[in-house]
Amino acid sequence: MNDTLTVPERPWLGFGLGLRTDHYQTILDEHPDVDWFEIISENYMVPGGKPLHFLDKVRADYPMVMHGVSLSIGSTDPLDRRYLSQLKNLAERVQPQWISDHLCWTGVRGQNMHDLLPLPYTEEAVQHVVDRVQQVQEFLGRRLMLENLSSYVTYHQSEMTEWEFITQISEQADCLILLDVNNVYVSSINHSFEPLDYIRGVPQERVWQIHIAGHTTNESGAIMIDTHDMPVRDEVWDVYADTLREIGPVSTMIERDDNIPPLAELLDELGMARKVAEGVLGPA
Repeated sequence: MNDTLTVPERPWLGFGLGLRTDHYQTILDEHPDVDWFEIISENYMVPGGKPLHFLDKVRADYPMVMHGVSLSIGSTDPLDRRYLSQLKNLAERVQPQWISDHLCWTGVRGQNMHDLLPLPYTEEAVQHVVDRVQQVQEFLGRRLMLENLSSYVTYHQSEMTEWEFITQISEQADCLILLDVNNVYVSSINHSFEPLDYIRGVPQERVWQIHIAGHTTNESGAIMIDTHDMPVRDEVWDVYADTLREIGPVSTMIERDDNIPPLAELLDELGMARKVAEGVLGPA
């Protein structure tokens, strides 16, 4: 384990939103009170067109971070060098504060299932992911940030908790953590653990970003599903407040990927995030 490595001081970006096509023109026209935007990397890995046009326009006024969904860091397929080259080229264009993706696998044998699939929490999986993260970081020339998933199944082979798993990977690979507090809450209900155990179990100095989102339940109400198509629920705001009490100020973003409302509604939710943070940490 890289115990001797020093993690840089966590930067503070403030409160951000995901950049979505529905809001491009409103952002340019109204210059809303958003501290930064997060882009889905794959949406802009194109040679030209409207996405890049609007990306450049918004980037001129706001800091950005890049968030991917197709790195498939846990897959047994070889790393996709073409994908990594496109990611690096986009980073050179955007100059993001950081680049993130998910601690998961998305397919094997060249087949992308377009889903974020959990890994078994084993020592073998730790070493596999650590090696791949180190390769990606060397290629990109920067630390990678990995996000925890919401999950709906577990593996009999698992040898540790999810937070122990992400801790080992982040420390051995010397990477960073994107802590999705909605995913922590959803998984805590689905797998019967305490959210605070998770939050206290990860290396707090490596948590550089927080996601907050809405979720739903299945028809029986027995399983919670991370859908990103609803407002943030009160219980998730409570977990967010607990997270800030434990970790301190962390750059926070509201995620909304479906059933996208007018920008004004998301700005209200962002205002709620500011209010919760101020209640825990005091005025910024």
